[in-house]
Amino acid sequence: EVQLVESGGGSVQSGGSLRLSCAASASDYTSSRYCMGWFRQPPGKEREPVASIDSRGIPRYVDPVKGRFTISRDNAKSTLYLEMNSLNAEDTAMYYCAAAQWTCSWRSFAYWGQGTQVTVSS
Repeated sequence: EVQLVESGGGSVQSGGSLRLSCAASASDYTSSRYCMGWFRQPPGKEREPVASIDSRGIPRYVDPVKGRFTISRDNAKSTLYLEMNSLNAEDTAMYYCAAAQWTCSWRSFAYWGQGTQVTVSS
């Protein structure tokens, strides 16, 4: 089982930036096996995907964050990142790091962190 621990959330004004990090660990963790992703759950809404990155480093983004967010991973450090720029109030949510074995299908993410809160004030 993969353990994921997020950090880097906080409060920021509209137009600001934040960088989230996620440290992955497991007794048999091998970066090449896992697609990594970020999801978020806005207040009163269901959890939704934000971005994913496969083991080769190929990213995918949902439309609302394209051009503003950048997902990256450092396989040597088993760490996932999410650089968020031009933040707005609609980005306010609990952000979750997630991992899926072998596939980047949104429905395949089975390992989850505890979440880190991002609050954007206008």
